[in-house]
Formats: sequence, structure tokens, C-alpha cells
Amino acid sequence: MFREIVRKKQALSPEDCVAILQREKRGVLAVLGDEDYPYAVPLNHYYCPEDGKLYFHSGKTGHKIDAMRRHPKASFCVYGEGIPSDTWALRFESVIVFGRIEIVEDEETVVRMARELSRKFTDDEAYIQQEIDRHLHRTLLFALAPEQITGKRVKEE
Repeated sequence: MFREIVRKKQALSPEDCVAILQREKRGVLAVLGDEDYPYAVPLNHYYCPEDGKLYFHSGKTGHKIDAMRRHPKASFCVYGEGIPSDTWALRFESVIVFGRIEIVEDEETVVRMARELSRKFTDDEAYIQQEIDRHLHRTLLFALAPEQITGKRVKEE
């Protein structure tokens, strides 16, 4: 169903892919937008090791939300800052996740995942709780349930 990586020597192991998803803070979510145009948007994410899903928070309305509700298939790409080589080129690793979007309704899960996502940026628990208290009522949590995860090492040039 999904394509294999063409340059197999550059492929990352499943464990390396998960490590990148856990380490990196941001990626780009791509969905099928208005009139079937691709719509890609940078987002913060949290990879949950317990269920293997990627979690995102958002406002409750907008282009992305409309697209996800209309067509739940999506991809999410994450890549690191890279390491400079001896030339202009970078060496970096990237991961692409293909899967289906699930809207999370359970408030306990919404709060738990919002907290985990926030901890990628700060360890100030009082601040995190304050933000959850202020914004929970207007927050939509959604998950990307992976159907395929692939990654590779890239050396530009």
C-alpha cells in the first residue's frame, strides 16, 4: 500500500524514527485541503510512547480542521536542524508518518497530552497549568494514528 524508500542505504530504523519524533519539537502536517489542494502547516507535536500516536493541539476551527474532518488521511514530516558538512550541504535526518487523524474528545486525555506537549518547551508546571486552565475550553486535540513511519539520513549535494 505504501511505497518503500528508494535509497534503502539511507533508511533509518524504526527505533531511530521514534527517537526523532520524540526529540524534535515541530514538523509539518499535510492534509487534503479545499478543492483537493494539499494544505501543509507547521505544528508542534508530542509522540506518545504508550500508544504510538502523534498528538497535536489546535483551535477548534479553521482550514486544517475542516480538511481533517472531511478527509482524515494525513502525513506528518519531521526533520532536524542538520549538521553542516565541509561544503554548503547539510546532513540531516527526516521522518515521514502516514496515518489517519482522530479527534480526541476525552477531556482527561486532552489535558494529559496538552501537558506532555507543553513539557517539550518548558518545565514550568505552574505556567503549563495556567495555560491549560485558560485555553482548555477552546482547544481541540487530535492524534495521528500511524499506518507507516519511514525515515532516512540525507546528505545534500
